[in-house]
Amino acid sequence: MRSRKRFMNSLEPFAQVNLRFQDLPQSNLVFILAADLIVSYHRLATSLDCLAHAAYLVEITDGLVGEREENCAVFHHLRDGLRYLEECGTSLRFLTSFELKLLRLVGYQPMLDSCKSCDKDRLDQRVNQWYFSLVDGGILCEVCARSRRQTLPLSPKAVEILTALRSENMDLRFPVSLPGSIIGEMRAVTQRFIQFHMDREIKSAAFLQQFSSAYSGAN
Repeated sequence: MRSRKRFMNSLEPFAQVNLRFQDLPQSNLVFILAADLIVSYHRLATSLDCLAHAAYLVEITDGLVGEREENCAVFHHLRDGLRYLEECGTSLRFLTSFELKLLRLVGYQPMLDSCKSCDKDRLDQRVNQWYFSLVDGGILCEVCARSRRQTLPLSPKAVEILTALRSENMDLRFPVSLPGSIIGEMRAVTQRFIQFHMDREIKSAAFLQQFSSAYSGAN
């Protein structure tokens, strides 16, 4: 921080750099020897919508990966996510897909195909309302949800969309505009589930909700 000329423009938020550093004895901090800029994302710094998304992606990725834990797949996922924001902008589909794939990569993929307790299929027409259990990591039918705490309501339509996004079904077509209630259900489940495993508040979530266009429509 004191040597601004030395690392000019290379340590900007969201920039991808080749960092060379030296560990400091008896400290979790390091001494930066060199930082070579690889990719800089200019759009992320000029659009509040993109900035809110980028900050959220970085925070949840950092929160779900242990300190100094090497995970190339997660790194590439974050890099590709920031690149997508830079080139294509924001959308509900992208945001939720990113969250679901990140959860899968770190071993917390939500189970959405059947009730985690009684195995009732998600396509069962007799179930009018599903619930997502943060503890069980999957959906519960109305009967099984009665005996669980920390559950969130999830309509059959929301379960359908989340399942398609989880499977990375690129043929999925959102309606022109999803009802706000379904968007709210989907956002609550993904954010709360990630926060459950991070075990701390996602500080960028409020900023994302305030400036994100994902909460006003679907694409």
